[in-house]
Amino acid sequence: MDALAVERFEASRVRLASLAYRLLGSAADAEDVVQDAFLRWQAADRDRIKVPEAWLTKIVTNLCLDRLRSAQARHEHTAGASLPEPLLDGDPMLGPADTAEQRESVSLAMLLLMQRLSPHERAVYVLREAFSYDHAEIAGILDITESASQQHLHRARRRVTTGRRRDAVTDADARRIVEAFLDAAASGQTERLVALLTEDATAVSDGAGLTGKPLLYPTPERIAAAARAFIKPIESKRRLIGGRPALHTGLVNGSPALIAVIDNRVVGVLALETHKGKVAFACAVASPKRLGRLTATWSKQEHDAPIVESW
Repeated sequence: MDALAVERFEASRVRLASLAYRLLGSAADAEDVVQDAFLRWQAADRDRIKVPEAWLTKIVTNLCLDRLRSAQARHEHTAGASLPEPLLDGDPMLGPADTAEQRESVSLAMLLLMQRLSPHERAVYVLREAFSYDHAEIAGILDITESASQQHLHRARRRVTTGRRRDAVTDADARRIVEAFLDAAASGQTERLVALLTEDATAVSDGAGLTGKPLLYPTPERIAAAARAFIKPIESKRRLIGGRPALHTGLVNGSPALIAVIDNRVVGVLALETHKGKVAFACAVASPKRLGRLTATWSKQEHDAPIVESW
């Protein structure tokens, strides 16, 4: 392949990866899809491709659809079947964040909700909300009619709308929110923790990858109980993760997060999505296979002092 062809593909790589991540909820799967797209670009008759960006977008979208259909056939993509892979802010795979819709489309809660959608609904929703394609363009990408694209978007919006948007937060906000949550959880006083949650707050955990499916916590009281257990340091947990982590704060998928780190390796993340100052959704991830990319990004960034030196 000539250098110009490689350069054209590389110019689109970040955008393609952020599209695939939103569709699949997995950075590792998104990277695989983008590499498959590169191989197809390499083998294509590129002289006949008038708009490389459009061609590559169609290839990546349809490769993602194939994966979503395959997972659906194996009953792996029912709502809550798997947790999204968290990404540290600053990771280019998070993609465009200029509009509220773009930022919302990559929240962990939204990525989880999108598992409720059919593959076509998910593709239309992401292409429209996160990348601002019009229905004529989406119809061309998915080989459907404009009317079908509009119908898919209508159904998708109805199925994932929660009636609220998460708060926009800074690094300073994240530290304050996480410290308050950690203090309340460590106090052992359920009412202090419940007071930080919205009335309809929910939470999920991957059980450190030890359970067959995510653990769901559907009420503030259940969340409070789980958070107290999650925060409490015991030797069995330390053995599982390989030591005594430092606890940092940061932004993960745009939300405040408690980040547990041992020797520059992230061993656990608790992301807290807030609405009007209260926690509306929490997502705990500790499975090493879901933290590899986040660890790689973490190791390249500067960080504030931990809020807990040794947990």
